[in-house]
Amino acid sequence: MIRVSFQGERGAYSEAAALSFFNEKIETVPLPTFLEVLKNTQDDKTEFSILPIENSIEGSIGESNDLLYLTTLNVIGEVYHRIKHCLIGFDSLEKIDTIYSHPQALGQCRKFIQEHNFKTVPTYDTAGSVKIIKELNKSNIACIASRQASEIFQVPVILEGIADNPNNTTRFLILSKGKANESKKDKTSIIFSIKHEPGALHHIIEKIAKYGINLTKIESRPKKNTSWEYNFYVDFEGNEKDSNVKEMLNKIKEKTVFLKILGSYPSAEMN
Repeated sequence: MIRVSFQGERGAYSEAAALSFFNEKIETVPLPTFLEVLKNTQDDKTEFSILPIENSIEGSIGESNDLLYLTTLNVIGEVYHRIKHCLIGFDSLEKIDTIYSHPQALGQCRKFIQEHNFKTVPTYDTAGSVKIIKELNKSNIACIASRQASEIFQVPVILEGIADNPNNTTRFLILSKGKANESKKDKTSIIFSIKHEPGALHHIIEKIAKYGINLTKIESRPKKNTSWEYNFYVDFEGNEKDSNVKEMLNKIKEKTVFLKILGSYPSAEMN
């Protein structure tokens, strides 16, 4: 059976996204941190890892992106998973004053939290927050997580659909030691850093455009070992094995200090 490591407790959105992506019977392996998720696959304890990479409301997930820079695993797939947040707890909405959840979920429900003047307590995971409030067993606390997590830990749903935007979606990447097979509609993800000189980034973007390659994402992340310098994370249409893409990558490499190809994989449809 295929084993997939994910961060969090049973009922986490990462687990649901993994089940959606593989669309078959898999063994999901819950782990406390993103680092341990990837290490499990690197150590052959699981065949795949899943990482949340960006959210339609809160944007990029910094820790996951930083780990992509460090990992030796390849990105072999992506999945967009609709996030349906519920308020979960033991009492009525009126009696609650404190909300537990993962920082991303708290951010995605910011308006709801502010409207009710709730205090917030960040936790390691949405599903884990259900586990925490069950153990605390207080009437004035609740958490934000999925209906599935509510059912797993047997804590009632007080209110559904509390996210700021009903079209709340998270993009997840699937990683493995192997590489994905080519498909008719591939996407490639890379990370690069540039020489500290005028026009360096413009030169790279210009080269990508010259080869007729469509960029689907570009963003920067601070380098961890150098202040005020950045790594650039780029997604574009095409496969690294395509002659056109291969030539473009060779050209932009001339203007980079560092270039890492994370992988080419089938582009997913948004829900």
